[in-house]
Amino acid sequence: MLVPRIAITAGEPAGIGPDILLMIAQDSWPVELVAIADEDMLRRRASILGLPINLKHFNSELDPVPHKASHLTICHSKISQKEKYGILNAVNARYVLDTLELAISGCKSGDFSAMVTGPVQKSVICDANFYFSGHTEFIAEKVDAPNPVMLLVTENLKVALATTHIPLADVPAAISTEGLINTIHTLDRGLKSLFSIARPRIGVLALNPHAGENGNLGNEEISIIKPAIDEMRKLGLSIEGPLPADTAFNDCKNGEIDAFLAMYHDQGLPVIKFSGFGTAANITLGLPFIRSSVDHGTALDLAGTGEASPDSLRVALEFAIKNVT
Repeated sequence: MLVPRIAITAGEPAGIGPDILLMIAQDSWPVELVAIADEDMLRRRASILGLPINLKHFNSELDPVPHKASHLTICHSKISQKEKYGILNAVNARYVLDTLELAISGCKSGDFSAMVTGPVQKSVICDANFYFSGHTEFIAEKVDAPNPVMLLVTENLKVALATTHIPLADVPAAISTEGLINTIHTLDRGLKSLFSIARPRIGVLALNPHAGENGNLGNEEISIIKPAIDEMRKLGLSIEGPLPADTAFNDCKNGEIDAFLAMYHDQGLPVIKFSGFGTAANITLGLPFIRSSVDHGTALDLAGTGEASPDSLRVALEFAIKNVT
């Protein structure tokens, strides 16, 4: 494609996903944006927000054109029941998954150069009896990607996760030397290909306080994490660790680390969200195409109010554009 097409899913219809999608559609973009959502739902939301929007149906046989302000190409996916702002409805969970599957299918076929995802509500999808632990896992399963890695990125900080959306009690058993080796490989390749870092410096966080205190506060650092680091160093990668998580992020300020690998979700994400909430992008490494997303949730209380910020979606879209143009 001379002009790339990027699919954007609107996410949970009761949340702010449709709002922020319509907000960024008010600007011009050098790619064609294809919203994957219910057409009538978007029109209703645009009317509530007072945002002008001219919708055009997606046709993969037409040549893509750059996005014009206040215009939007839409790939219609019918919602099950009319949405109510701020009120979750499990009946619409299938619609949310359908939008993701359309975006994935389009990326696999080459109709889309990348996909950008709006926020979804995991709980309501699970309430509808669909197993869903997150975008990362869902997309990876659909494309048979064996080693997906969740990477959160701000201007000055990058944090990847060794485990993603699992209970804290399950984390130690979910960490293995082999798994860490695969994750570090994927992270290293992603930093090289997507961020042009010739030799990434990766800081691997410890699992236990004070990096286990030589086994006195846990032995995962000795038995699992350090062997993975040693293996990566043998292959020539620049790896530091296991690093005590309470002080490790200072190395980023000093310019000594390009990206961190946290052992679990709430070890790494609080730091990156504190440092750049609303301006970070969530990127999935290890896929056969570019996928980026917002760094926040559905914000049900802000849906339809016009008070939601589109900044994170803008960052996610800019990342996708940079890597497909």
